[in-house]
Amino acid sequence: MIAFNLLKIDNPAMTASLKSILTLTTLFFINACGADNSADSVWRELSLNNTVLLTLPHGKVVIELAPQFSPIHVAQFSQLTQQGFYDQTSFYRVIDGFVAQAGPKDGSKKDRSVPLLAMEAEWQTDKKWTYTSVQENDLFAEQTGFKDSFALGYQASNDGNTGKAWLTHCPGTVAMARNNEADSASSHFYFVIGQAPRYLDRIMTIFGRVVYGMQHIQAIQRTEVVKGDYAVDHRDFTKIVSMQLMSDVTKADQIHIEVENTESTNFADRLVKRRARDSAFFYKKPPPVLDVCQIPIRSRRVK
Repeated sequence: MIAFNLLKIDNPAMTASLKSILTLTTLFFINACGADNSADSVWRELSLNNTVLLTLPHGKVVIELAPQFSPIHVAQFSQLTQQGFYDQTSFYRVIDGFVAQAGPKDGSKKDRSVPLLAMEAEWQTDKKWTYTSVQENDLFAEQTGFKDSFALGYQASNDGNTGKAWLTHCPGTVAMARNNEADSASSHFYFVIGQAPRYLDRIMTIFGRVVYGMQHIQAIQRTEVVKGDYAVDHRDFTKIVSMQLMSDVTKADQIHIEVENTESTNFADRLVKRRARDSAFFYKKPPPVLDVCQIPIRSRRVK
């Protein structure tokens, strides 16, 4: 069982709309993952209702959403995407080795039109909850692992029957930006494009990850430059050409993706081999440590 915070919103119409989207999103996730998420299945096909096609001037990117972990954020992001809210907005804060952040002009009417969201950075788990373990005594977590192909941290309760889990800021993850207040996120979002800023874990809401086209995310124009160099003109910021739920994309342009099933026995075996580093290349063996953010989750495009 997983417990979530609720959306803070005063608009009844928006509340009803988001509840409807949340219900559908959850059902889509169950349908997409319930049958294939077995120990015998190496690959898991992503639902078109649970993926987003981001079109940049230089290429296409596919994002897998995480309604099982951040349902309210996914519902609002999906609704804004379907409204064309992000089309022609810019990546206005892009720091090399850190994040690429996009959204409407800060403080604009468009920006203020979006309800604020309550934090969904972590959730409670019960003794039936499972995940694929990677490492104990990580620098930022008691334990790390994977659930549904997402990297996570975990902390057990004193009695060992319950615990808390949260998604981690590995490269390629998508999270919602916010102001200083915890429950102040709305529409601005960012991709992690550098070394994992794990110090942001548990204080930001991660709601998705890139599964295709990460090279295009890395090619987004940086907005911060070396001191003394010319500043990047806002007219040169990378724009979002369009953003669509994959289910809304014409069939000819849809991108179908399968990802590695992190609950499979095949993946568990891969973790063992990756930790051992048995290849002859490693004439000096590194410590048997696995950083959860340095385990690439494989994906492939299918027809």
